[in-house]
Amino acid sequence: MNVTTTANAPQDRRVPTLVMACVGVFVAYLPVTTVSASLPAIQRALDTSTSQLSWVSVAFVLPMAALILTAGVFGDVHGRKKVFQAGLAFSGLGALIALCAQSIEVVWAGQVFAGLGAAALLPTTLALISHAVPDPRERGRFIGVWATSLIAALAFGPVIAGVILDHFAWRWLYLLPVPASLLALVVSTKLLTDSRAPGTRRLDWPGQLTSALAITALVYGIIEGGANSFTDTKVMLALSTAVVASVAFVLVERHSPSPMLDLTLFRSPSFTATALIAMISFLGLIGFFFALSLYFGMVQQLSTLESAWRLLMVCIVPLVLGVPMGRLVHRVSPRVLIPGGLLLAAVALLSLTTIDAHTSFGSLAWRLALLGLGVSFVLTPMTATAVSSVPFHQAGMAAAANNAFRQLGAALGPAVLGTLLSSRAVDALPRHLTAAGLGGATVRRVTEAADAGGLSAVGRLPLGADTPRVLGALSQAFIDGLQLCLVVAAVLTLLAGAVGFVLLRRPQQPAPPAADPAASAQTPRSPDLPTADTRTLPATGSRPS
Repeated sequence: MNVTTTANAPQDRRVPTLVMACVGVFVAYLPVTTVSASLPAIQRALDTSTSQLSWVSVAFVLPMAALILTAGVFGDVHGRKKVFQAGLAFSGLGALIALCAQSIEVVWAGQVFAGLGAAALLPTTLALISHAVPDPRERGRFIGVWATSLIAALAFGPVIAGVILDHFAWRWLYLLPVPASLLALVVSTKLLTDSRAPGTRRLDWPGQLTSALAITALVYGIIEGGANSFTDTKVMLALSTAVVASVAFVLVERHSPSPMLDLTLFRSPSFTATALIAMISFLGLIGFFFALSLYFGMVQQLSTLESAWRLLMVCIVPLVLGVPMGRLVHRVSPRVLIPGGLLLAAVALLSLTTIDAHTSFGSLAWRLALLGLGVSFVLTPMTATAVSSVPFHQAGMAAAANNAFRQLGAALGPAVLGTLLSSRAVDALPRHLTAAGLGGATVRRVTEAADAGGLSAVGRLPLGADTPRVLGALSQAFIDGLQLCLVVAAVLTLLAGAVGFVLLRRPQQPAPPAADPAASAQTPRSPDLPTADTRTLPATGSRPS
């Protein structure tokens, strides 16, 4: 039964809602890290080219980035619980398809479905929390736990991948999300209370089509431009399409009676800041993780599990501080927390520019932990500020928009920094080959292989006695490219910090709605007020008193 109530959720529904939201975001993010850490194993098993392999991750990220806003609208219109459950179903289906894959094309298909599931899960998990916990101060603590579950997926994904790859074939990476999604789907039927946005919001198909086209064309253009050339006709066409579609999206949303992304949200300096920070910082940080994982594999020759333990150092601090940070959000201004965290992250990134092929784990550990400390000061406050800086009934849209900007940055990060790393390394390779004492014929052969097939192609060349010196030169060239990536990532992080310092303010939310329905009934309410929400009561027949 659908009824209009105040936004206060029953106390006993808050913890179950939080648990299901954490499970949902863990399921959504698990393919990001488990699959990314396993790409070399997938390449060997399916005999794929480098370009084919790159689309394994892109097939997941593209639908997630393009459809997050749409999923938020579907949740507002049709019910967030339904969209949450649909996200779990898509995630499980995508994992099942990839689990049975015998070709790279089937893996792509599975990744697409998993990306659709993530697009549905990310905004609805935050919207469900916002609905269940209308008090911004208390909501910050809940979002801290939510952010911890996100970090947990990022932290333990590579470890899970490493353990599986040490004992089983790559396809078993996709087994865990299947029962996890199915179990969560069944449990959510009993535990979650459905909710919708108030008023008469409708689906915005023109906005959806133009936004999806803009994001898809932009990511495709960046990836293909990095792999080939930005002057290529199809790349220029893709980037031009992205610009035109972006302008069309803005025009459509300005005149839409029910916009997918209400552009008036950007009148809030804090919301604008969190959107820009999410995109810029994730572009730099996710791009850095991509480059660092290649450093562990190509330069230090570590296994997937050995690399995972090192990457875990970045995530362990946010895991420990996630819940306390949720309590700190409403005691310390986000203008202090977020720029301060980004400054720490930038210092950590710059400190990593001194590493070489023989840098020990101990020397890396404190720098990666410092980076994790900076991230912990950003993730929870950024999410809580985005949701709290807009009226209550727009929390779902704000959550979806923040996730969309974050995923756009995450999609562009590996493409942009991967292009910079590869270009710098290939340019530096002849110099390092010559310094290693290799002859002109060998230098030309290796350089031509790198130009044609990338750095990984050099490792497959049969070079006989020259192999150790070539691989040493390749490592030095890679480190040149990594240092450039670290500097660029640090500059992007500082830019995000500057945006936060200029625009962020402590959100001024109205007090949470009164718990007394009788008092609420005496006061006429407009659908636009942030004190109303539409809830589907549980099937027990309970009614508002």
